[in-house]
Amino acid sequence: GQQMDMDFEQQQDVQLDAYIHMITLKTSVLLAASLEMGAIIGGASEGNCRHLYEFGKNLGIAFQIQDDYLDAFGDPEKFGKEPGGDIRQNKKTFLLIHALQTADASNKAKLLSLMQENPADKVAQVLDIFRACGVDSWARDLKQQYVDKA
Repeated sequence: GQQMDMDFEQQQDVQLDAYIHMITLKTSVLLAASLEMGAIIGGASEGNCRHLYEFGKNLGIAFQIQDDYLDAFGDPEKFGKEPGGDIRQNKKTFLLIHALQTADASNKAKLLSLMQENPADKVAQVLDIFRACGVDSWARDLKQQYVDKA
């Protein structure tokens, strides 16, 4: 999962399903396996172990969506760091992938250009495009879908 994340930084086009696969391998299976191992040690049935694994996997995906969201839109006072780290690093997050898929031609061209440059106001410009594409509300809805599945 970590290698896929690093590989995505060099790829122009990353699809949402590939990103979900990457974070499943990188983040969510760790939580899933931890819950399943606890259930096994605790003597839970095979079915309950499987349910806990699926719960952890979906919760892990929701966690990563929230982490991506907070990195872009989080309040620095509450989040503990300045937002925009993923934007400055051109990381392919849920937010960027969705914006590239839904932006109009002008915003998509601007976003692709910003990924090649590092102007002082890069984070602000990218966030403006994210908001224009409705990425903030889409991410909240997507996170909720995975919470509900969990």
